[in-house]
Amino acid sequence: MNVSEKALQLLGLAMRAGKIVTGEELAVREIQGRRAHLVILSEDASSNTAKKITDKCKFFNVEWHVFCSREQLGHAIGKEARVVLAITDAGFAKKLSEYLNEYNRR
Repeated sequence: MNVSEKALQLLGLAMRAGKIVTGEELAVREIQGRRAHLVILSEDASSNTAKKITDKCKFFNVEWHVFCSREQLGHAIGKEARVVLAITDAGFAKKLSEYLNEYNRR
């Protein structure tokens, strides 16, 4: 099993645990409330959405990664296509961060 598959499986587990918030506005609210530990943005997000999310993450010092397509992210969490995911649990965020950093080093 490769790193991206592990990350997607962990996203599904985090969703079932209720530790993921999806959607641009809800993710921004979690970032501003300092409840988001990690934000994942799809590779095919619009430039406006990407700028808004990355600016918020930089301002509030929240780690963020660009990973997979919106369809893959949605499928991983058992929903339709999703562009932004905010992880609200520190443990899930730490492990996902390890996987995504390894994925991005390739």
